[in-house]
Amino acid sequence: MTVVMKMKDIFDCKLLMVDDEPELRKMVNEILRREGFVKIISASNCNEARQIFIHEKPDGVILDVSLPDGDGFSLLSEIRTTSAVPVLFLSARDEDENRLLGLGLGADDYITKPFLPRELTLRLRAVLSRAYFPVILKRTEKPIFRLGKTKIDLNSGAVITKNDQLMLTAKEFALLEKLYENRGNIVTGDSLCRAAWSDNLYGYENTLMVHIRRLREKIEPEPSTPRYLLTVRGLGYKLTGVEDR
Repeated sequence: MTVVMKMKDIFDCKLLMVDDEPELRKMVNEILRREGFVKIISASNCNEARQIFIHEKPDGVILDVSLPDGDGFSLLSEIRTTSAVPVLFLSARDEDENRLLGLGLGADDYITKPFLPRELTLRLRAVLSRAYFPVILKRTEKPIFRLGKTKIDLNSGAVITKNDQLMLTAKEFALLEKLYENRGNIVTGDSLCRAAWSDNLYGYENTLMVHIRRLREKIEPEPSTPRYLLTVRGLGYKLTGVEDR
């Protein structure tokens, strides 16, 4: 989701670091401060993170998977019920199934331990930049359009129906924006992955399908029988039925 924020630059972002290892929290805090981030809050477990998230409203979350009173996957699922804030996993669990699960639940990136400090800061900055600053930098109005009775505002990242308003995550926003730009035409998996992950399709096939399914759950009246976000077997996806404002 692209959000217009009252920030001078990316270093105004308030970050929440959730990990049960004090030494790792200290190390990450030092890495981020050297990079220029000064608003960093730490939590050592899920309960503490919940309370801080509610009261501090961070602009980004760095989240471990294994926590003493739960796991990062469940905590991310809770966060996603109310917020599209960027979330980056930093975990010792390096199996593909854990990475895909995290991304499928709505994480914006997944880094495994041990990690290079520069990799962490570059990927964090990329996630925050995609989420908060494109509109500010370009100062261009993004489209508002309809899919049937559903209104989609790409300025706020909102999907508005008669009875509800849902927020797109950063990845869902990137995918939908790419599909809208090419509305009525087939968009390949490679093109979608470059828009959302700055990478080619290889290794992201399952992750892309998960995000397409979650996007359909927000924009389709019947996600299991889509009318607007169509799969073109062997080629990619196509957004149809767009009514521009």
